Amino acid sequence: MNVLLTLFLLLHTSMSGSGTENQTADAKVSAFQQIVHAIESGASPGQTAELPAEGSASEGASGKSDPQPDAPEVKGIYVTAYSAGGSRMSTLLDLVDKTELNAMVIDIKDDSGYITYKTDNPNLQKMGTPQPFIKDIDKLMSTLQEHEVYPIARIVVFKDTVLAKKHPELSYVQKDGSIWKNGNGDAFVNPYRKEVWDYNVEIAKEAAKHGFKEIQFDYVRFPEGFEKKADSLQFSKNDETRVDIVADFVKYAREQLEPLGVRVSVDIFGYAASVPAAEGIGQDFVKISDSVNVISPMIYPSHYSTGWFKQKDPDLAPYETIKGAMEDTHEKLSELGGQQPIVRPWIQDFTASWLGKGHYMKYGAAEVSAQIKALNDSGVTEFLLWNASNKYSAGAKY
Repeated sequence: MNVLLTLFLLLHTSMSGSGTENQTADAKVSAFQQIVHAIESGASPGQTAELPAEGSASEGASGKSDPQPDAPEVKGIYVTAYSAGGSRMSTLLDLVDKTELNAMVIDIKDDSGYITYKTDNPNLQKMGTPQPFIKDIDKLMSTLQEHEVYPIARIVVFKDTVLAKKHPELSYVQKDGSIWKNGNGDAFVNPYRKEVWDYNVEIAKEAAKHGFKEIQFDYVRFPEGFEKKADSLQFSKNDETRVDIVADFVKYAREQLEPLGVRVSVDIFGYAASVPAAEGIGQDFVKISDSVNVISPMIYPSHYSTGWFKQKDPDLAPYETIKGAMEDTHEKLSELGGQQPIVRPWIQDFTASWLGKGHYMKYGAAEVSAQIKALNDSGVTEFLLWNASNKYSAGAKY
């Protein structure tokens, strides 16, 4: 299985320029923001800030409760800050109004690291850089409320070029003194630095105060292929493993945000449910799931290579691929028993033409519906649709 994982990562690294985990302006590259970034990494000198010592996430999340017990079954779409603050928003609201869709995941801190609205918070201004794509955050929240849209704030955590440039000591530094960047020019910041934790949590707290019901953390990990570069980079760390420090951040964030009445969710690689813990990037599906209210595996059919779930070309088999991914997810989470989070996967509403002729098909209403049916047949009733350009298929059976 480790060999399969390696082949999978190498395949997608050769095809993608970003990893969520989100997709940016170029829809082709963006569609891979959830899986692959960089194979190299970088670091920075400096002492590690003291991290919370008690209740490490590896010990389990005791007393976890749902801060939003009356929330609807979420069926949402991804919305960039540019769309949220621009003319496209009216089209997206119309889609939600006319369908069973009822939620939006909106960039509040984007893939570059920009805070996407005007903030008067001096701490956030000092650490980050506001870029007000959303011109009036409170007006946006009022509009969402009027349309009965469940609002989720997306915060990209450890991929943060803005913070790395502004505070190199929080990043990874190469031997020549420069900040390490991946092949797409993206820099990451160091999960071992508590300053990074508190900065992102403070953004989340402000989003909650503006009315967001849930905080979705993305890029909650080290850079892709970090284990191959770590020894050549300068960065602060302690004795905890990468897996445990990432899980500790998630638990810390949830504990900080729970008093505000907001859920915490995390985006995670879909294949993480199908393989042992990804030690290199610091993601353990079970440990992270144990500390969140909602887990959102990114299970786009296009992001699985030949052989996954017995499919020669997973992109051509949306139902079978999603069904297989959910079987692995349920099996992985079974050890958490009653502490399992809500499972709300990201599914595909984009066409992966970069896979090459014969290996992809055009995705539209039928393919989206097939994925949703696979989720429902697996006992999963919540989902999020991903499209980098925020252009979603009409007529799907949501």
